[in-house]
Amino acid sequence: MGLIIDARHLTRAFGTDPPAVALDALAIRPGEIFGLLGPNGAGKTTTIRMLATLLPPSGGTARVCGFDVVRAASEVRARIGYVTQQVSPMGHYLLTGREKAEIEAALYHVPRRRLKARVAEALDLVGLTRHADRPVQHYSGGMQKRLDLACGLLHRPELLILDEPTLGLDVQSRHHVWEHVRALCDAGMTVLLATNYLDEADRLCDRLTILDDGRQVVTGTPAELKAALDASSLDEVFLRHTGHALREEPR
Repeated sequence: MGLIIDARHLTRAFGTDPPAVALDALAIRPGEIFGLLGPNGAGKTTTIRMLATLLPPSGGTARVCGFDVVRAASEVRARIGYVTQQVSPMGHYLLTGREKAEIEAALYHVPRRRLKARVAEALDLVGLTRHADRPVQHYSGGMQKRLDLACGLLHRPELLILDEPTLGLDVQSRHHVWEHVRALCDAGMTVLLATNYLDEADRLCDRLTILDDGRQVVTGTPAELKAALDASSLDEVFLRHTGHALREEPR
C-alpha cells in the first residue's frame, strides 16, 4: 500500500502576503501516528485544512488516501475523519451522546440499516456506552472530546485527523484520549495529530514534523530528533531548532 499522505511543495498564501504555510514534503505511511508539532500560528491547522480539502492549496500537490485533494476532493472526504479543536455547536448540547452520533453518522452517509450498530460500536470504542443516553450538556470536557472522536470514526476512515484533541483537558482526560488514539493506530488506522504539547508528541507520535512560522524545520521520530542533538527531551529539540520554547503540559 502506498502513502496515506503524500504532499510536495505544498503552499498556502493569503492575499499578496508571503505563504502562510510552505511544506517541502510530507509523507505519512499507513498505520502510523504522525505529528505536526508547533506553537499556535505555526501553520498546523492551515496544513490540516488543506489536506482535509477545506482550504485549497496555493501551490504544490497533495494526495490523501491516493486521491488528489483538489481534483478528487469528494473521494478524500469519504476516506478521512476530521476532529477539530472547536467544541460542538451549542445546539448539540441538548442532544444525548447517542443522538449526536446518529446525526453525524447520517451526515457521513452510513447506511440506515447499519447506523445504530455503527454508533454503538464507536461509542464503545471511546468508553461512552454507559453515558450514551445522557445529554451532552452534562458531559465533562474529556467526555465531549471522546464523543467528538467517536463521531470521527463512524464511517471507519482510513485516516483520522486530530487537531489538538486534548486542548484544555485535565491530565486524566488527556491520558484517556491518548489511550484511545493509540488503540486505534494499533488496530491499523493512520492518525495525523496536530499538537503544541511536547509530551503528547513524544508519547504518541511514531514520527513528527516540527513547524515554525509555516515552515518545516525537521522531521523524524522523537528518538531520532533527540539523538541527533544529544538532547534529553523534545522541548530541548524544539528550542534548538526554532529558537523558542513550547510549554510542556503536566503529565
